[in-house]
Amino acid sequence: MPGKPFAILLAALTFTAIASCGSPSTPRPTPTFDLVSVTVYFTDENRYAAGTPPFEVAVTRLVPASSNLPEAVLLAFSEGPTSEERGQGLEAITSGFDGVDSLVIEDSIARVYLSGECASLGATYTIAQPIMRNLLQFQYVSYVKIYDENGETEEPEGETNSIPFCLEP
Repeated sequence: MPGKPFAILLAALTFTAIASCGSPSTPRPTPTFDLVSVTVYFTDENRYAAGTPPFEVAVTRLVPASSNLPEAVLLAFSEGPTSEERGQGLEAITSGFDGVDSLVIEDSIARVYLSGECASLGATYTIAQPIMRNLLQFQYVSYVKIYDENGETEEPEGETNSIPFCLEP
């Protein structure tokens, strides 16, 4: 019977696997992650309404130490302020965008590709200001170029900040 040795081997392997895993009531170690604090900037509605810069206010978030920290900051910004922070007047200005498709940092230039449909509605203060504030906190970022949903920005080349045309007032 060619199948019988295989069945015995399979049963032995199954028993070994079950025995090495322990019983279901055996506590298993909880994975732990080293966390680091990052600073995330949101817009203070009250300061903005009063015309009192800076309009961006720093809050702290904990992220895994293994994270790409600029990406983690942009993700935290996209998630928005906590309910307590919203109660203090903080908000995430999005200008119609609903998130970040990608972030590429090369030669001290951060290129941020946004998703969603740009809708600045003629505002002079847009998602560009908090994104720049969030990324320029990193010493290895000197310039920020923000791209719209079509992959366009005003100044794609050179050492300068750039925003998409749709964020112009």
